[in-house]
Amino acid sequence: ADWTIVRCSWFNQNFSEGFFAEGVAAGEVVLPATSVPEPFVDVEDIADVAAKALSEDGHVGQVYELTGSRMLTFEEAVGEIAAATGREIRYLPVSIEEYAAAAREHGVPEEVIEFLRYLFGEVLDGRNASLTDGVQRALGRAPRDFSEYAREAAAAGVWNDVARVG
Repeated sequence: ADWTIVRCSWFNQNFSEGFFAEGVAAGEVVLPATSVPEPFVDVEDIADVAAKALSEDGHVGQVYELTGSRMLTFEEAVGEIAAATGREIRYLPVSIEEYAAAAREHGVPEEVIEFLRYLFGEVLDGRNASLTDGVQRALGRAPRDFSEYAREAAAAGVWNDVARVG
């Protein structure tokens, strides 16, 4: 069988469409993330790579590791979103134990808590702390920068109303 592998780690849109969105809208993002930088990637880049791989020749047997154009810690990412919105948005790091306890208090199912422990305890261990050329190789252009994503999401108003998020 022909195959093409497309893989990546954290998405820009976790902050606007995922489970960080409510915190951003509320003005405080609380996470058990260390100062390890991540190469946040835009889901539009992922979709563009997948569409090319499915619709054009030349991608069979390729492994596309997709990253954004630069490394950011979660605190830096939140700072860029704050700058784009013109609002104060705090980043508050907590231990994985504190995060799990708070999730449990809010009725988050235990299997979800264990998944979050895995994400923040193992996936966010520095293994992804490097940039790749996957977007460039697949699309012939640089990946979309996080600041561009933050400006567009802020202009669209995705973080304006806590009730609309999530």
